[in-house]
Amino acid sequence: MAESYPSWKYYPTRDRPPAWARAFVDVVRTNRDETDSAVVSNLNSDRVLAHLRPGLEKLGYRVETGKKKDERIGLPVLFGEAGKELVRYEVDAVHDELKVLVEIEAGRGARGNAVYRDLVRASLIVDARFLVLGVMSEYRHKSGGKPIAVKSYRDARDQLDAIYASQRLRLPFEGVLLFGY
Repeated sequence: MAESYPSWKYYPTRDRPPAWARAFVDVVRTNRDETDSAVVSNLNSDRVLAHLRPGLEKLGYRVETGKKKDERIGLPVLFGEAGKELVRYEVDAVHDELKVLVEIEAGRGARGNAVYRDLVRASLIVDARFLVLGVMSEYRHKSGGKPIAVKSYRDARDQLDAIYASQRLRLPFEGVLLFGY
């Protein structure tokens, strides 16, 4: 059987992936020529997000458009006196009605524990019900002049498998969609 693009897995694995998750994966699939890390060089998360933006917006997502303050999406974490927002975390995209948060990682996701960071930070965002986490299928770079390939999707999948299997760390989401682009 041919490998499908993108690789993806929905958690908890005892639940059927919801329709929104399949629709999200379809958006990634339709952008394969621009986002497949196995064949496209010099990808970064901003470039991937830019390719996914039109399809995600059609599905009702608000998507970060740049790095300026008014182009980013900040969501509340903590409130203080008189309900004033004290802490906000930024996400790459959000579906306000479904309460789906989206984080796309590239090379940093493979080497900088971004998956753990995204899981913790997204867990703290008020009203978040679902998380979508995108990572490269494979991150290629050089170290000491030698080519290195990090299996980012496999590593992130193994982390989520361990979290959900052990049940020692309970994520506050109804579901997590992991995909490897």
